[in-house]
Amino acid sequence: MSLNFKKFGEGEPLIILHGLMGMLDNWQTQAKALSENFEVYLIDQRNHGKSFHSDEHNYSVLAEDLFGFIYENQLHDVNLLGHSMGGKVVMKFAQNNPHLVNKLIVADIAPRHYPVHHQHLLDVLLSINLNGIKRRQEVSELMERNIENKVIVLFLLKNLYWIERGKLAWRFNLKSIKRNISLVSDEIKDKPYDGETLFVGGSNSSYISEPDHVDIKEYFPNSRINMINKAGHWLHADQPKEFLRICTEFLID
Repeated sequence: MSLNFKKFGEGEPLIILHGLMGMLDNWQTQAKALSENFEVYLIDQRNHGKSFHSDEHNYSVLAEDLFGFIYENQLHDVNLLGHSMGGKVVMKFAQNNPHLVNKLIVADIAPRHYPVHHQHLLDVLLSINLNGIKRRQEVSELMERNIENKVIVLFLLKNLYWIERGKLAWRFNLKSIKRNISLVSDEIKDKPYDGETLFVGGSNSSYISEPDHVDIKEYFPNSRINMINKAGHWLHADQPKEFLRICTEFLID
């Protein structure tokens, strides 16, 4: 099945993939800026945004979805940018299809396995009965009782929409994501990818640490690592200008 996407600009193709429980709308500001030099495609991955829902959710099928998108849109020599879960998808894709990739950017994620740490968020969201709720604010208040970080609450609320008058729903497929959450933590160490790769992380994030540099260099030997000061996991939102500068310079170099 086809993935929902938006397209900006002209030039070399650049595909951007969001992270877990995100959607393409999270990256529109960056996409519009990058579209000055590239033909940018923002994609909703399966079980997210306006793309199809599926019982399957793992890096093999997500990478296959990306292959199908590239084939359907007759793209070649693509540049890929993936954040968090999306970063693992583009790593997996590049390892399996190096001939289709020009340059690869991985934002704040390493190839290693990560402990499952989204279970609490998923449990909170699944515990909210949206039937009978008339205002988005009611959902926000229910979430804030169990989720201390208001930034995360606002991030998740972007996925709440009206499917009809007086009825709310989540755009992401909560049941499938929860059932497959352990697979989202999987490592991406199938084979080395020799293409030009940039790993960019946030200095205030723990997703890329010093020990990760060993794995990065082993599986992505033609890579560089650039950490952005005063940025957390959502580095593109925390330090947007610096993030865009680093990515643009890498892509056009």
